[in-house]
Amino acid sequence: MNKPKEKIIIGNCSGFYGDRLSAAKDMVDGGPIDVLTGDYLAELTMTILYNQRMKRGEDQGYVGTFLKQFSEVAVSCQEKNIKIVTNAGGLNPSSMANKIEEIVKELNLNLKVAYIDGDDLIPRFAELEAENEPLTNMEKGISLHDYEKKPLTANAYFGAWGIKEALDAGADVVVCPRVTDAAVVIGPAAWKFNWSRDNFDALAGALAAGHIIECGAQATGGNYSFFKEVPSFSNMGYPIAEIYEDGSFTITKHPGTGGLVSVGTVTAQLLYEINSPAYMNPDVIGHFDTLKMEQDGEDRVFVSGCRGSSAPKTHKVCVNLAGGFRNGTEVLLTGIDIEEKAKLVTDLIFENVGGRDQFDHVDIQLIRTDHENPLSNESAQASLRISVMSQNPDLVGRLFSAKIVELGLASIPGYTGRSGMPSGPYIQYWPALIDSKFITEKVHIDGKSFEVKPTSQMDFEEIYYQKEPYENDLPEINSKLTTKFGTLYGTRSGDKGGCANLGVWAKNQEAYAYLFEFLTVEKLKDLLPDLKDYEIDRYELPNILSLNFYVHDILQEGVSSSTRLDGQAKSLGEYLRAKDIEVPDFLIN
Repeated sequence: MNKPKEKIIIGNCSGFYGDRLSAAKDMVDGGPIDVLTGDYLAELTMTILYNQRMKRGEDQGYVGTFLKQFSEVAVSCQEKNIKIVTNAGGLNPSSMANKIEEIVKELNLNLKVAYIDGDDLIPRFAELEAENEPLTNMEKGISLHDYEKKPLTANAYFGAWGIKEALDAGADVVVCPRVTDAAVVIGPAAWKFNWSRDNFDALAGALAAGHIIECGAQATGGNYSFFKEVPSFSNMGYPIAEIYEDGSFTITKHPGTGGLVSVGTVTAQLLYEINSPAYMNPDVIGHFDTLKMEQDGEDRVFVSGCRGSSAPKTHKVCVNLAGGFRNGTEVLLTGIDIEEKAKLVTDLIFENVGGRDQFDHVDIQLIRTDHENPLSNESAQASLRISVMSQNPDLVGRLFSAKIVELGLASIPGYTGRSGMPSGPYIQYWPALIDSKFITEKVHIDGKSFEVKPTSQMDFEEIYYQKEPYENDLPEINSKLTTKFGTLYGTRSGDKGGCANLGVWAKNQEAYAYLFEFLTVEKLKDLLPDLKDYEIDRYELPNILSLNFYVHDILQEGVSSSTRLDGQAKSLGEYLRAKDIEVPDFLIN
C-alpha cells in the first residue's frame, strides 16, 4: 500500500461524558501525538448539561471533568507542542474557556485558548420563525413552531472550519460547543494540510477518521462482537488516527496498551450510529461505501479511498423540549400463568390510579425472562414494566406511586415490586435541520472575534459522487446447516435520537455474499419479531462487507424519554447474533 509520508497524529481521549479520566494523560504520555481530542457531547449529554446549568447557575453547562484532565496534561502539551481540541464546552464554551485560562495562569504556561459559539438558537427563535425556518422534526415532519412543548435547548451542529480558523490564529486549545463528533478531527487535519474547502475527498477521509475514533475505545476492541479476539481489556488503548495529506489514514493505538485494532474493530465503529453510507457533515458528505480497509501490521488499519461530495445546504440541530412528567413501576411475575398475572396487575394498577385515558402516553412491556422448569428463583421470573407520561405532574407524582404500593398484598401470588423506574420531568429530543444560511459561527481568540461562514454558502461547484451498483456473486448452495448468527457475523448498534441503527458485517466475501441475499428487512423482522411494526431502511456497504439497518422510532422520543429497557439500543446487535439461522455448509465447514 502506498501511503503519503507527511501526517498529523490525532489521539482521542474520550467517547462520552464519564469516560476514563486518566485517558487524556495516558494518550499524551503514551507516545507521540500532534493533537489531543475529546468528544463528550452525546445527545443525552446536552440534557445533562442543561440540568446542571439549571441547578448550579448560568455560568455552568460545560463538561467539568475535562478541567481535571486538562490540568493533568497542560504542562506536557506545551512542552510537546500538542494542540487540544474538545467539544467539552457544551452549552457554555465561553465559561469553559475562562476556566481553562485560569488553569493556564496558575500553571504559569503560555497556551493560547480559543472558543467557538453561535450554535445556541434559542435566542433566535423569533427571528427564525419570522424567516419561515420551520425546524421541522426529521422523523415526524412537524414544524417546531407548531408544536406545543417548550424548547429548552437548541444547538446547531457546527463543522470543522471554525476549529481550523482558531488553529490558524495560533490557538493551542480550542473549546467547542455542539460540533459534530468528527469535526474535532477534521479541523486539525484541514489546519495541518491547509485543505481548501472544496477538497471533498480529503475532507471525507478525515470525516471517516473522526467518526471512527470519536467513541474512544469502541475502535480499539471495546464493545466488540468478537471480544474473544481481543488480547486484553486491561489498560485499554484509546484510538489514534494518523491522517495523511490526501485524506487517507491509519487507525492505531499506543504500544503496550490493551485492546485491539483490526479491520473488524474499525469496521464495527464505522457502522456505529449511522444511517445512509452517505454520511453527512456540515463540511462534506463522506461516502463510507467507497473506502477501503487493510490490515497494516499489528494494531494498525489503513483506510483509503473515501470519496466526498459537496457540503449539504443544511445543518442538523439538536433540540431538547420540556417533554412533561413521567412515572412507572416494575413488577416481577414468577412461575406459571405469567400472561394472566400481567393482565391482572395491569388492570388493578390502572383501576387504582383512575384509568389509562387520563395520561398522555402509557407504555406496557412484559419482558419474558422466565424459563420452563427453572433452576433458580430468578430464572422463574418475568418483568412487567409500566410507564406513564403526562403534562400534569400531579397525575404521575407520589400519589401514583402510592396507589401502586397499596396493591402489594391484594393482587397476584408472589407479588414483588422493583424500584428504579424513572420518575419526574423528562426531556424530549427533537432532531431538525436548519438552512445553513441561518448559521452564525463565531471564533473568539485574543480578545477578538470573527465569523466563519458555512461551506454551502460559498460559491463552490456542486459535486455529488455516485457509486457504481454492486452485483452480488453468491456461490451455489447445495446444503445448509444451522448455526448462531453471531458465529459468522459481527454487529454494532446504537441510538440516533428516537431511531436506532444496527450494523452487520461479515469476515469474508463468501459470508457477505450470503448475508447480502439473506438478511433483507423482512428477514430481520422475522428474526427479531419485536421490530415488526417499525419502518426499517437497509443500506449496503459491500466495500467493508457490511449492511446497515436504520430502525425508525424504536427509541420513541429519544434516549432521555425512552421507556425501553435498553434506551440506547446498544444491545440490539447482540440480540440478533443470538438467533439461530440456516447458512450454506461451506461457510462453517
